[in-house]
Amino acid sequence: MASILVVDDEPDIREVIRFALEGVGFRVYEAGHAEEARKLLGSEDPDLMLLDWMLPGRSGLELAQQLKQSAATCAIPIIMVSARGEEEDRIKGLDTGADDYVIKPFSPRELVARVNAVLRRAKPGERADRIEISGLRIDNVSHRVSADGKRVDVAPTEYRLLHFLMTHADRAFSRPQLLDQVWGNQVYVEERTVDVHVRRLRKALEPTKHDYMLQTVRGVGYRFSNRV
Repeated sequence: MASILVVDDEPDIREVIRFALEGVGFRVYEAGHAEEARKLLGSEDPDLMLLDWMLPGRSGLELAQQLKQSAATCAIPIIMVSARGEEEDRIKGLDTGADDYVIKPFSPRELVARVNAVLRRAKPGERADRIEISGLRIDNVSHRVSADGKRVDVAPTEYRLLHFLMTHADRAFSRPQLLDQVWGNQVYVEERTVDVHVRRLRKALEPTKHDYMLQTVRGVGYRFSNRV
C-alpha cells in the first residue's frame, strides 16, 4: 500500500488524517514543520504528501516550491490542505505545483478519495501502455501518437517529452526538471532546448487543436493539462 507524508503543525489534525488514511491501509508518516518534513524525505520516499500551507517557519507553499524544483522530489504528488479557501489562494497553491487543494475543515472520507484520485493520476504509465487525454493518445508499445484518431508524427525527443508530461498531467515542471527527466542528467544541453521541443510539439498538435494542452507556466516552465 502507498505511503503518505502528512505535514501539519496541528497534532489533532494529523491524528484525524492518520486515522482516516490508516483505516484504508495507507502507511502514514508525520511532520510538524517544513524542516522535519525535509529530514523525513531524506530517509523515506512517500508516494504522496499532504501539506498544510500555514506552517511555523517556512510555509507549506515555500516547501512545495522547493520540492518541485528538486529532481529528487519533483515527482512526489502534493495535496495542499489549508484553511485559506479564497479562489486566489487555491490558484496560487495549484500553480506552485500542488496536484490538488483541500480546504479546512474537510471531510476525512473526501480527503481519502482525493488522495486516491491523485495517486491514480500520478502513475498512469504504470497501469497502462496507452494514455489518452481529451482525444490525444500516446501508445508506449508502438511509440505512436494520435489525436482524434489521426496519426501525429513526432520525433523521438518530442515523444519522450510528451510521454513524460502526459504521465504527470496537471503538474508544472521547470526546464531543468524536464532536462533531467527527458534528456537525462548525464547529457549536457541548454535549458532553451526545452523551449524548442515544446514549440515543435505544439506545431504538431495544432491541426487537431490539441496544442493548448502544452501550457506555459510563467516563472516555472511547462505543464500538460486539458484545463484552460
